[in-house]
Amino acid sequence: MPSNLTPLGALPSRFRRERVLIVGCGDVGLRVARQLPPKLKLIALTSTAARLPALRAEGITPLQGNLDDAATLRRLAGLATRVVHLAPPPNHNPDWRSDPRTLALLRTLRLRSLPRSLVYGSTSGVYGDCGGDWVSETRSVNPHTPRSQRRVHAEGHLRLFGRATGTKIHILRIPGIYASDREGGTPRERLLKGTPVLRQEDDVYTNHIHADDLARACLAALWRGKPQRVTHVSDDTRMKMGDYFDLAADLYQLPRPPRAPRSTAQQQLSLMLLSFMSESRRLNNQRMKTELKLVLRYPTVASGLRAA
Repeated sequence: MPSNLTPLGALPSRFRRERVLIVGCGDVGLRVARQLPPKLKLIALTSTAARLPALRAEGITPLQGNLDDAATLRRLAGLATRVVHLAPPPNHNPDWRSDPRTLALLRTLRLRSLPRSLVYGSTSGVYGDCGGDWVSETRSVNPHTPRSQRRVHAEGHLRLFGRATGTKIHILRIPGIYASDREGGTPRERLLKGTPVLRQEDDVYTNHIHADDLARACLAALWRGKPQRVTHVSDDTRMKMGDYFDLAADLYQLPRPPRAPRSTAQQQLSLMLLSFMSESRRLNNQRMKTELKLVLRYPTVASGLRAA
């Protein structure tokens, strides 16, 4: 019966249980969905009608909408109790430093009842080049590329949203993602092409996380993450990029890639690859272990590649 506390009566059961919304339900988003218990209501935003059957087959309720068209997002308002935001910023935008997709999502979430928590998948690239130093979550950001600047823009607006609304915002800064069953998730294709890596004296440190461990980190942050915090999601590998490709080549029984000085690599490699090869840092992942209490299934790159 209706009461002063609930004038409309008891809420329907579908609104009493937790409802998790995944925005950007690609490879990692699907891994998140598969690790959630069936008692939860699972919703995913997709901009592609062709993906609707595949999402339903995973036990996900798909909602068609486009982060680049705010008018299509109104159905998301008040829908979810928790949100996993994995959608990347647009590559082409008149203001190349901003992420209008995250702004559109946050404006929509403000329209009705707010989610309890929101986890955002950012990038470790927000630190820029650290000269191989160890990096903790308290280090100031220093993005060197438009891609990273857009992530910093998104992080800032998410923090403001959390402070203004009380929603628990937890930001995961993510390095390179790998998995044998992920498209482009192993270095094998690059090894087969013989793409060169930097010689030892020019080489940079690189960081990695297995896609399944990343999905588990998303869920841990969604329920256990402290509000308005940043966590590095990285395995325990401490390798330079060339050594990583050498290890992968040995495991795949393929030739090791040629080494090149930075001066000639600039003529041989794409701008995207060069941007990765111009930044060196080692992520401290202690907060992931102590606060999220995440024990990695793939604690090193080698274990993940051997699983392939």
